[in-house]
Amino acid sequence: MTAPRPRGDAPRKKPSAERAARRLATLARKWGYLISGTAYLPHTPEEIERELTALSGRLFEAVASDPPDLAGAAAAGGRLVELRCVGADSLRRSLEVLGKALLHEPELRGVDGLAERLVLVLGALSSGYGEMLREDIQKRQEGLSRALLKVEQETRQKQVITRAQFEEVFAGSASGVALTELDGRVLRANAALGKTLNRTPAEIATMTLFDLVHPEDVEQLREGYRDLVAGRLHRLRTGRRLVGKDGEPMWATFAASVIRDSVGAARQLLTIVDDDTEVSLLQRRLSHQALHDLLTGLPNRQFFSTRLETLLRDADPVHGVTLFHLDLDGFSQINGGLGQELGDRVLRGVAAKLKAVFDGETALVARLGGDEFGVLVQNAAETPGVVALVRRITHELAEPEYVDGRHGVAVSAAIGVVHRPPRDITPAELLRASDLTLRRVQRTGNQWGLFDRELDRRDRDRFGLAASMAGAWENGEIEIGYRALVAADGSVAGVEARLRWSHPAEGVLPHETCVRLAAETGLALSLGTWLLRTAAERLAASGLDVPLVVELTAPQAADPELVGEIRRVLADTGLAPSRLSPGFPAAGLAASGDAGDNLKVLAEIGVAAEIHGFADVTCLTELPVRAVRLAANLVARRDHPLVSGTLSALIDAAHAAGAEVAVTGVETGEQAEWWRKRGADRLSGPAFPELPAGLPGC
Repeated sequence: MTAPRPRGDAPRKKPSAERAARRLATLARKWGYLISGTAYLPHTPEEIERELTALSGRLFEAVASDPPDLAGAAAAGGRLVELRCVGADSLRRSLEVLGKALLHEPELRGVDGLAERLVLVLGALSSGYGEMLREDIQKRQEGLSRALLKVEQETRQKQVITRAQFEEVFAGSASGVALTELDGRVLRANAALGKTLNRTPAEIATMTLFDLVHPEDVEQLREGYRDLVAGRLHRLRTGRRLVGKDGEPMWATFAASVIRDSVGAARQLLTIVDDDTEVSLLQRRLSHQALHDLLTGLPNRQFFSTRLETLLRDADPVHGVTLFHLDLDGFSQINGGLGQELGDRVLRGVAAKLKAVFDGETALVARLGGDEFGVLVQNAAETPGVVALVRRITHELAEPEYVDGRHGVAVSAAIGVVHRPPRDITPAELLRASDLTLRRVQRTGNQWGLFDRELDRRDRDRFGLAASMAGAWENGEIEIGYRALVAADGSVAGVEARLRWSHPAEGVLPHETCVRLAAETGLALSLGTWLLRTAAERLAASGLDVPLVVELTAPQAADPELVGEIRRVLADTGLAPSRLSPGFPAAGLAASGDAGDNLKVLAEIGVAAEIHGFADVTCLTELPVRAVRLAANLVARRDHPLVSGTLSALIDAAHAAGAEVAVTGVETGEQAEWWRKRGADRLSGPAFPELPAGLPGC
């Protein structure tokens, strides 16, 4: 550093560089601390301290130089701006700390006119600072102006593109588009909207959007637009009816949004209108088809079930409702005999007749599926009674209808009736009650019947048993038991395998119940096959050398695989064909030729079958059987004079055909003796509880 000469002629000693450097470093730290609180400095504290140390040295030399280095001081001020020390108080804090520090700097105390020199140097610092700040601001303003100009140009270009895009969409859209004021006055409308309304865009521009809407829909649409403008809706989408120039209403979908200015104030409304007339017609047609039967035009089960809840709720609390559930008798014969086309005509005729029967009543007539129909009548004081309505139905259905010009077809129906059910009953429960009543009517052979709560409970229990049978079989609850077949001399002539179900709630269910439930659930064939095979395997394993009788179900007796299955059982168990006696139900033999064919083939391979439920000797003239089992209803009435004579004749006829006669259900020794005297060859029942070889009883 170069110091000014002191007063007098003697040369002044140079300041100590080392001591000055330490003080300048201290000054720089204090300066950096004060100035960092006035502006954001994009530098680390170390970088700021280093820069300010250099500036402090430059200012020290500027003051000590002779004359003062004002250019250097001005450059130091410009460097402060470059360092971004440009806060509102940055310059003032800098002048304060520099003025105090340099004024009291020991190395400068001997300088002539120190105060004046310091004022000049700090003024030059301020001047350089201001000039550089002005240039910096000017450069920034120029950059900002260029940026704003570029943004403006880009914005204008985007506005042009956006406007062109809007015009293209507006003019070329297949949907109707309307630009309106907030009150609905149309400013512009495109050609598609004009085509939809059969008006020109110019005509539409003279109207309001609400003039184009059906009067009944105007207020709802206004409310929607008010919510849209108020900001309660971001976008409005609703279906409303338009009115064309010819006055015809048409369904349309309105999709509206608000056009807002730069501050978010609503200015205009843009509405897109899609003509949904054809879509609505198609939807209504599809909905009708989904809820109505295509063949008869009546409501289907889905529609009927849906309406039940409403009709039950709205029914007269005093008279209630009545549900008629019909199933046509023998309709499969009509279809098979006359063909499906004529069968369809019969169904259409039945639908028309039911509508005619209930034409004067408040009633819903439906086709529930197949040949089943349902009628729900909302009763009133003048509604005819159940018996009168059933008579009307049967009388109308019995009237022949010439479906093809040649065949006069009349039908009958089984009818289950639920009269005045509780109002709180569910539709599902009501339909289930009517279905159970209908099935009971068909089972008993009656024409119609009323819902009975106790009978309904029994049917539900029975159906519940049937439904759980498959699971019970899989879990081992259904087992096989045996009963002895005793010859006239008291010896065991064979054993019969029978089913028994150890039900956890109902107790032990007998063979007859198991067979009946299996027939209702479609298990008859598979369960009967399991009984046949398992019984044969267990008898072979027991070592007991007696014949095995297994009663077949009707489906099993007519099964084309029966002979093959019996062959496999004999091969797998090693039983001789003569030791297996399948029991064919007499009713199954009369109903199916396949059952008779199976019996004949089995006889040819040495398997001597039996006929169970024997009550007609004509079957013995055609079928080779080893034994017959008398029908249970005849056995139960053996003491009746008419039945007693018939039994004797049947036994004699069986013996004449070379067949043994078996009787089951013998409960006492006296009954056993009665049957022996009349020539019965084999007896079974509770009177003979003992089984050989430890086989389980039933």
